[in-house]
Amino acid sequence: MPASTPADRRLRARAMPPAPAPDQRLIDDVLDRLWAEAGLARQTLASYRRDLDGLARWLGGHDGGLRGAGRERLFAYLAERTAQGYSARSNARLLSALRAFYGQLLRRGEIAVDPTARLDPPKLRKALPKALSESEVEALLLAPDIGTPLGLRDRAMLELMYATGLRVSELVGLPTVAVNLCQGVLRVLGKGGKERLVPLGEEAQHWLERYLAEARPLLAGQRTLAPLFLNRRGKAPSRQQFWNTVKACALRAGIDPARVSPHGLRHSFATHLLNHGADLRALQMLLGHSSLSTTQIYTLVAREGLKRLHERHHPRG
Repeated sequence: MPASTPADRRLRARAMPPAPAPDQRLIDDVLDRLWAEAGLARQTLASYRRDLDGLARWLGGHDGGLRGAGRERLFAYLAERTAQGYSARSNARLLSALRAFYGQLLRRGEIAVDPTARLDPPKLRKALPKALSESEVEALLLAPDIGTPLGLRDRAMLELMYATGLRVSELVGLPTVAVNLCQGVLRVLGKGGKERLVPLGEEAQHWLERYLAEARPLLAGQRTLAPLFLNRRGKAPSRQQFWNTVKACALRAGIDPARVSPHGLRHSFATHLLNHGADLRALQMLLGHSSLSTTQIYTLVAREGLKRLHERHHPRG
C-alpha cells in the first residue's frame, strides 16, 4: 500500500464521523485532570486531544469506546496507522497520549487493566540535532535589513534566540515585562509553566535595546501592547511567521534554507556553548530541560564535531 500524504490523511479525517459524545466527555474530563495534576503544557494537551479524538472516531463507540478498548484494539489501530504511512515518531507520540489517558483511568478505578501496559513503542532512530557552524550563525544574524523596523525586529529576535537558546514558542510569546535590561536577564515561561532566568549577553542586549527604542514604537503606534515582538498588525508574530523569517534570512546569507530552522538556532546555541567548555548542568538550566538526559544529546553533537575537525586537520586523521 503506498504511503499516504498529510493531505490524504486530512481528507480521511474530515470524512470520518465525529467521535461519540460519551468519548468526548471522557476526553475532556481526563485532559482537565491531567492539566490540574501534571501541569501539562497547552500544546501537549492539544496534541493529546487530537490523538484521542482520532482513536475515538476509529473505534466509533463499539466495544465500549475508549473506556472499553483493549490491547488488541489499540494494537490494531497502531498497525493501521503504520500501514497508512504515519511515522514512527507520530505513533510514539500517540502511544504517550494513550498511556497518560489510560493511566489516569486506572488510577481512578474506571478500568481494571491498562491496555497500553504491554504495547511496545515504535523504534525511533536517534537523530542528532542539526547545528549551524559559528560562521554560518554569524552570516544569518547579519542578514536582516536593519534599516527597516521589521528588519531591526528580526535582527533582535535572531540575536536573542541564539544568545538564550529559547524555544520558538517562548520567543514569539515573550511579553515586554519579561525583559530586565538593567540586570541583563530574561524571565522565560517554559514548558509546564516553569519559569527560568536566562542571561541576555551583550550583543543580544544591544540589539534588543535598539529594537525597543527605534522599531517597536513605530510598530506599536499609539497602542499599549503587551507582546515584546510585534508584526505589522501590532500583534505577536506567529511561529510560522518567524519560521519564514529565518528561511528568508538563510537565503540572504547564502545558506541552504533546508538546513536552517528556528529550532536549529537553539541547537546551535547549545552546541556552541559546549564546544567552548560550558557545564552540562548549567546548559540544562539555560535550555529549560527537566531531565539532564535530554541535554546530554548535545555532548554527542559536540563529539561528532570534534571528530570531523580531527579528520580534516590531523596529519593521520
